[in-house]
Amino acid sequence: MQVIVHQSINHITPAHWDNYLEGHCPFNRYQFHQAMELSGCTSGDSGWRPMHIEIVDDQQPLALIPGYLKTNSWGEYVFDYAWADAYQRYGLAYYPKLIAAIPYTPCAGPRIHLAAKVDLTTILTFLESQMPALSEQYEFSSWHWLFAQQQDWQAADNTRWHRRLGCQYHWYNDSYNDFDGFLSSLTSRKRKMLRKERKQIAATGIEFTWLEGKDINDQDLGHFYKCYANTYYVRGRPPYLNLELFRMLVANMPEQIVLLRAQYPNQQQPLAYAWYFKDQDTLYGRYWGCFEEVPLLHFETCYYQGIDYCIAHGLQHFDAGAQGEHKLARGFIPQATQSYHWLQVNEFNPAIAQFCQQEAKQVSEYMHWADQQIPYRDKGDMT
Repeated sequence: MQVIVHQSINHITPAHWDNYLEGHCPFNRYQFHQAMELSGCTSGDSGWRPMHIEIVDDQQPLALIPGYLKTNSWGEYVFDYAWADAYQRYGLAYYPKLIAAIPYTPCAGPRIHLAAKVDLTTILTFLESQMPALSEQYEFSSWHWLFAQQQDWQAADNTRWHRRLGCQYHWYNDSYNDFDGFLSSLTSRKRKMLRKERKQIAATGIEFTWLEGKDINDQDLGHFYKCYANTYYVRGRPPYLNLELFRMLVANMPEQIVLLRAQYPNQQQPLAYAWYFKDQDTLYGRYWGCFEEVPLLHFETCYYQGIDYCIAHGLQHFDAGAQGEHKLARGFIPQATQSYHWLQVNEFNPAIAQFCQQEAKQVSEYMHWADQQIPYRDKGDMT
C-alpha cells in the first residue's frame, strides 16, 4: 500500500471521488469541495490548503480522506487555540496542521471513505504507520479528524490518538403530521412558549418562502449574501465565504440546497434569509442573516421553519448548526460529537491526554444536565 497526496481536487476526477462515497451527505460530495477550492475559500490565502489523502495498493483505490493543511484554526468549530499557545510557549510551531474535516462546517460524518470490501482496521493501521513520515515531509505538527464518526476509530488501537468530546443539539422527526403534532409531544409549559413565539412572529405579517436550489435566482442569491456577510461585519471581521462559492453550489448541486426567504408583504426588499442543505433524511441549517432585527425572527427562520420543512418533506433529522443551548427548550436534544487528534511531538501527549480527559468529563456532565432539560413529555430515546 502507498499514500498519494492530492494538493488540489482537480487532481481527482469526480467519478474517482464518488467511487468512495456512501450515502448522500452534501458535504462529502466532489462538487462541494470543488466549489470551496475554485472559489478560493479553501486556499493558501484562506489558511485552508487542500491536501486530500488517498491510499492505494498497486494502483487499486482503497481509501480517501478529504483534508486540508491549515495555517490557522478559523472555521473549524473544535477550538484548539490553547494548544497552539502551548506550542508557541515552548518555541514549537503548531501550524501548519493537517485536518480531516468539512470546510467551515461543524457536521458529523465519516472522515475516511473506503472503496468496496476494504477493511477499515487494515487501512487505519497502515495509515498510522505512515504518519510520522508524512508529517515530516509536509511539515505539519498534528492531524485532526473533526466531527468524525466513532466507528472510524473503533476498529483500531488508537493509543496515539486523543479523543475530544463536544455537544450539539439536533431535532428528530417522530413521524409528526404537522407542527402541532410536534408540539403535542412537549410539556405543557414549553408547548405554550413555542406557540407564543410563533404567534408573535405571525402577528408581524412576515411571509416565509422556501426556494429549492433550481429556483434560486441571482437577485435572491445577492440579497442572501448581503445578509450572511453582515453577520460577520457587525462583529468587525470579514465573512469566511464569498458570493462565488454560493453561486457554484447553486449551479452544481441545486438538488441539495434550499433557501428560506423572509419578507414583509408588498415590500420588494427581503427581510432575512436562511441557507439550508439537505439529503435524503436530514436538513442542515448552515447560514442566516437579516437586514432588520425583529424579535424571534432568528428562531422562526432557523428553527421552526426548518422543523416545518422536515415534517412536510418526510426528513427524519434536523441539524441546525453548532452550539446554541437555547435550542434545548425548542425540542432539540443534546448529541455528542467526537474529534480525534494525533500529535507528532511526543512530549505534548501526556498534557493533551489530561486536557481531553478533563474536557470529556465536563462535557459528559453537561450532557447529563442537558438531558434533564429536554422538553418532551416522554424523555425516552428521542433519536
